[in-house]
Amino acid sequence: MIRIQNGILHTVECGSYENGYVDIENGKIIRFGTLCDAPAWNDEVFDADGGFIFPGMIDAHSHIGISEEGVRWEGEDCNETTNPVTPDMRAMDGFYPFDIAIPKARRAGITTVNVCPGSTNVIGGQTAAVKLYGRNIADMVIKSPAAMKCAMGENPKRNFGESGGSTPMTRMAIAAIFRRTMTEAARYLAKKEKGEDLYDAQNEALIPLLKREIPMHVHAHRSDDILTALRLAEEFHLRCVTVHTTGGSAIIDEIAGSGIMPIVGPCIGPAGKPETVGGNLAMTADLAKAGVEFALTTDHDVCALWMLPYFASLAVREGLDEQAAFRAITLNGARVCGIEDRVGSIRQGKDADIVVFSGHPFHYLTKTRAVFLDGRQVEG
Repeated sequence: MIRIQNGILHTVECGSYENGYVDIENGKIIRFGTLCDAPAWNDEVFDADGGFIFPGMIDAHSHIGISEEGVRWEGEDCNETTNPVTPDMRAMDGFYPFDIAIPKARRAGITTVNVCPGSTNVIGGQTAAVKLYGRNIADMVIKSPAAMKCAMGENPKRNFGESGGSTPMTRMAIAAIFRRTMTEAARYLAKKEKGEDLYDAQNEALIPLLKREIPMHVHAHRSDDILTALRLAEEFHLRCVTVHTTGGSAIIDEIAGSGIMPIVGPCIGPAGKPETVGGNLAMTADLAKAGVEFALTTDHDVCALWMLPYFASLAVREGLDEQAAFRAITLNGARVCGIEDRVGSIRQGKDADIVVFSGHPFHYLTKTRAVFLDGRQVEG
């Protein structure tokens, strides 16, 4: 049992407290509020010393642990480039808990990530929502699968068409491959539900998607690719999250009308390919004005995961409301992965994943004083 107290408490979901506290028992948050109203406490106390008490941050789209920092092909387990359709690949099977990028991210206050296969395949495999502390992936996973990774646009075209001379060579083929795959999976599911004794690994992996138990996370930069993803999701009645959403400024109304919660980013640094030209974090303010909730991503290892709070601060500089920026790197990241019952905010009953900062989380001079995962102090 531990109490974190004497800091500016931002719960993200349940208000803010100028001089707040959080009580933790058995790895869970049992209460929080204003310190002057807190009950007597005889157990361990961590003094936030006037800093910020904040929920652990979440990146909803990352390749940490499967595209390892500082190595070459030996630690590159992100893309199974041998087939454009690999839904039975599981990110957790390629995750390396000792990636040197993980403690860097944790020390910056990022406690949970959605680890994803890459975007060279039309359907790349199953993502895993993972806590960034541990030696065994089985103990670190919150939810697997958390989503099915898919991709539109240049990446599948480049990997298979340009480099391999095989399908997909065009955006038409990407959509056609997705359509054929999902039609076959739907027929497979219908046969199973009628009692037929069947087993096919790829179709089995797509059943949670067809049943809307998980969403598809679709790599889509250009506006037409975003709209293709939305159209395919509607056609097969799938839950959809667009990842990157770089060209979303041109179709704000369509995104708002779709009801999706997109993932935005990285949108920082030089454009790496034609479809990322024009990306910027100013779009986040336009999404917010249209009533669209969204999450932010660094797309690690495109940008370092530890930079996530700086991405949010730049979005604020470009016009995004600060509270929306807080949600974009905490609660909304949890929502798009279906883990908001566990993490993403400071609320009674949730996992005690809490970060204590020396100052405002978005200030460049702020340091991380302590990181708690499941109530256990793992940094600071």
